[in-house]
Amino acid sequence: MTVSVLARDPATGRLGGAAVTGNLCVGGWVLRGDSRTGIVAAQGEQPSTIWADEAFDLLHQGHEAQAVVDRIVSQDDGRAWRQLSVLGRSGAEGAFTGRANRDWKGALAERDLVIAGNILAGPEVLEAARHGFRDASGPMEDRLMAALRAAETSGGDSRGHLSAALLIVCDTEPPLSLRIDWDEAPLEALARLLERARRPDYVRWVAGLPVRTDPERHA
Repeated sequence: MTVSVLARDPATGRLGGAAVTGNLCVGGWVLRGDSRTGIVAAQGEQPSTIWADEAFDLLHQGHEAQAVVDRIVSQDDGRAWRQLSVLGRSGAEGAFTGRANRDWKGALAERDLVIAGNILAGPEVLEAARHGFRDASGPMEDRLMAALRAAETSGGDSRGHLSAALLIVCDTEPPLSLRIDWDEAPLEALARLLERARRPDYVRWVAGLPVRTDPERHA
């Protein structure tokens, strides 16, 4: 039911995630991020609501992303109905797709990038998202949006799309968490929300908020 993209910018250390689905509230169900450890997408036919917390705990302990994925899924008897993508703060990646998820399902994982999906039109959706992200320029959020648009153009979720989300985490800036919980054209709605988040008054306000590198910052 979901296409998700996790990415890391090696130049800045920013971690980003984006997702689009044919169900409601993809941002609440799928994406979680912690600038200290990494970013996670937990999805699937019956997604786990606790896998992300477990992943952050293991990443904090120093485990690599694929080892984190392997350990978490091995302990869950319901893993066949789930997918998990993990991208660590270092850029190391890991992914799992349970066999009971409806086709087409799978993941594409490489350094600084993990793309996963289920109930897709086909494997070309993941490749399109990869090229959309890699070929785009500009900040992380624009490249993630390009990946989602490319996935949608190539077929995306075979049922159509109803919700979309974008998440950016970084030690030096407040998190950016944008969600469209229901819309007949969620990617267009998400793009409009991103543009509103770039308005000067909002940018000035966000710039005065505390961050991990400056926890006492104020306007």
